Amino acid sequence: MLRHLLSLTFILVVSAFATGQSVESRLQAELDKIYAANKSAVGISVHVEAPDTNLSWSAAAGLASIAPRVPLKPEQPVLLASNTKPYVAAAILRLVEEKELKLDQPIEKILTEESARLLRGDGYDLSAITVRHLLSHTSGIHDYVDENYFNFVSKNPRFRWTRTDQLQRAMDVGTPLGAPGTQYTYADVNYVLLTEILEQVNPGRFYRSMKYLLRYQSLGINHTWFKDVEARPPGTAYMAHQYSGERGWDSYDLNPHWDMYGGGGIASPAKDAALFFNHLFNGRVILDEDLLEEMTTHSLPGRSNYGLGIQILERNGSPAYYHGGWWGTDVIHYPEQNVSISVFTLQRDARGSVNAALGDALFRVLTE
Repeated sequence: MLRHLLSLTFILVVSAFATGQSVESRLQAELDKIYAANKSAVGISVHVEAPDTNLSWSAAAGLASIAPRVPLKPEQPVLLASNTKPYVAAAILRLVEEKELKLDQPIEKILTEESARLLRGDGYDLSAITVRHLLSHTSGIHDYVDENYFNFVSKNPRFRWTRTDQLQRAMDVGTPLGAPGTQYTYADVNYVLLTEILEQVNPGRFYRSMKYLLRYQSLGINHTWFKDVEARPPGTAYMAHQYSGERGWDSYDLNPHWDMYGGGGIASPAKDAALFFNHLFNGRVILDEDLLEEMTTHSLPGRSNYGLGIQILERNGSPAYYHGGWWGTDVIHYPEQNVSISVFTLQRDARGSVNAALGDALFRVLTE
């Protein structure tokens, strides 16, 4: 009898192991297939975090650098670009959770005098614009990012932008877009102001506050940082190169301050990014369930799919929380399946043909 039980136990263990291997091999096959059809992507790194099935899987294909040709490793970090915004939003909501801020608090008294002066000088009513409006891109503040901004960066790749430079440019290139809370216009300037608010409410550099507020240490987010203003964390791999063929850019050639102050700025490997989403949407970063629900509720139903620092979508027949980044980074969380997937493409021009198709394929492997 004991022999039969041991045999049965062995079969079950082997079957479970084989099933796990089968899932991982199928995930790898999808990555290999997409990369083979899109070699222009240079390199692709992915992570799938599915704790309910004990799956935490990272992989990479292609190159981390074109010249010299260096193979990409899954642990290599990249610049997240606008995927920084969910982190900033979560940090602000943590301050709300700690009663240091209110979502519907006007921003007039929580900005620096210089920023308040610039905004008022361009006709903005700071008593009408709230923290919620900044988080949801409904502030009506005109952005500083446009084609001329990109052209300036191309001609001046080492220019070190300041937050004030970017805010001044926003005032120079546009006027108020409309009354706060009446329209959605995605704009980095909202998150540039939010990191300033972080520093005003919680004195010190915003990136240091964010590490504490977002519970990096306790949650095992060990390889995430703001490039250039923070040291690369111990044990973190060297960053992969990121490319824009359209603009002739290599991320290594640019001063990262062109996209630093909350609209972008974070560097992370694919695993950390997916882990952060999984922790965030499972209530381990923001503990207040009502606040987390605010984050994942449409701010302007019918006119925008944006909540507070996150897009709320229907994807593959399931609800999903998503954000993307200019450099070719996409991270998505499926709450019903408790699955978080990150897909990073190093040549951003290939993002449209790679990221969504690969992310969907990886999700199907887990759910079909």
